[in-house]
Amino acid sequence: MTRHPIDSESFDRQVSRLGLWCAMLCILTAIIAAFLPLDVPEGYSATHAERLQWLSENRDAFVAAWVNQIVAMLSLSGLFWALCWRGRLNGPLSALLAAGAVAMATMAFVVPKFMAIWTIPLLANAEATGGTGAEMAAMLLPLLNVSIPFSLYTSFDYMGFWLYALFAVLTMRSLYASDGLSRVIAVLVGLFGVGFHVALACLLLGVIQAPDIEISFGVSFIPLLLLVLILPFAFWRDLKQAPTI
Repeated sequence: MTRHPIDSESFDRQVSRLGLWCAMLCILTAIIAAFLPLDVPEGYSATHAERLQWLSENRDAFVAAWVNQIVAMLSLSGLFWALCWRGRLNGPLSALLAAGAVAMATMAFVVPKFMAIWTIPLLANAEATGGTGAEMAAMLLPLLNVSIPFSLYTSFDYMGFWLYALFAVLTMRSLYASDGLSRVIAVLVGLFGVGFHVALACLLLGVIQAPDIEISFGVSFIPLLLLVLILPFAFWRDLKQAPTI
């Protein structure tokens, strides 16, 4: 029984360390993403022939970009799990439900991103060379368009972000604490969660049209970007303040 407080403090330090490293990885992968192409330029308006040619000529860079996105997504999920633990005392049930939402979001993101590094390049090669499965590739590649916001591919991505936003709504209250940094974190988490759901409601009501989806939802991601920049300091402070074991 006497070991429980020590074990809890040790685990707190491990979670804070996880959050710190995940936040740093999020920032690093965001920098790398600026130099790697996720799709053909002007991807929304590019023709299928233009995308096919671009995929054939830039296969390695395309795969590298999406591998980087997988690392970024896993890091962001780890960061959110650390936040769930951080707010568990103020809302244990909310933290548990939020952790489940993050787990489901991670799976939703893994599916399309794995297809980007495995399925899409193989489909593009099959169609470009006219090899086995070329007819199937011609049908599947448009469904897996990574730029059109209503393709099968991007639907998985937006579902993942919705689950992230659900996490944010569930945890924003429990993350609110007396110190200023915790309040800023809670507000940014809340702005992301509420903002994404407002954009989703506008889309479902027909206020947002397909060409405006990326911009409209992108506005809700601004608090998330600021959050990732702030969290390294929060977890570093938690590590400094934690008792030495």
